[in-house]
Amino acid sequence: MKKITLLLAIVFFTGFTSVKEINNEITISKTDAIAESSRIEELNAYWNTLAKTVAEGDFEGYRDGYHKDAVIIFASGKNKTSVPIEKALAGWKQGFTDTKNGKNKSHVAFRFSQRIGDTTTAHETGIFLYSTSDADGKNKKEYPTHFEMLLVKKNGKWFGVMEYQKSNATLQEWNALKK
Repeated sequence: MKKITLLLAIVFFTGFTSVKEINNEITISKTDAIAESSRIEELNAYWNTLAKTVAEGDFEGYRDGYHKDAVIIFASGKNKTSVPIEKALAGWKQGFTDTKNGKNKSHVAFRFSQRIGDTTTAHETGIFLYSTSDADGKNKKEYPTHFEMLLVKKNGKWFGVMEYQKSNATLQEWNALKK
């Protein structure tokens, strides 16, 4: 009889602990899901802002999306290199100026294959599609590119700290990713 009572007590307490652990996992999962959703919303706003700065030729706004010590890695061309953000921006500045002055049209959009992070860090993987044309829309060129971006959140704002332009993508690959 004592053995049965002891066995029942062990089963009861083990079962109780398991239910408690399951409830904790459910609570953590709900909390994680809310944090994940909030982070994705914030990052979507970050990418939308970057896209808007490109379309408007807002050089300063674009620059402000990156940490001052950010690094850009270019691996898609024959001259593979890694440069500080300021050097990359210096090379892109004329394109922003031309867009702002109405000499050309520029557009960038982003689609993602993987989004990893927590409340203050993010690693985003996907394809960006940069396009440019004359002011009248002629001579349009599109540049789909596989990329990764490492971001940090400081004082409530996201900043790119590392952009890795991995390789040229195809429009088929671009179209295969969800919007």
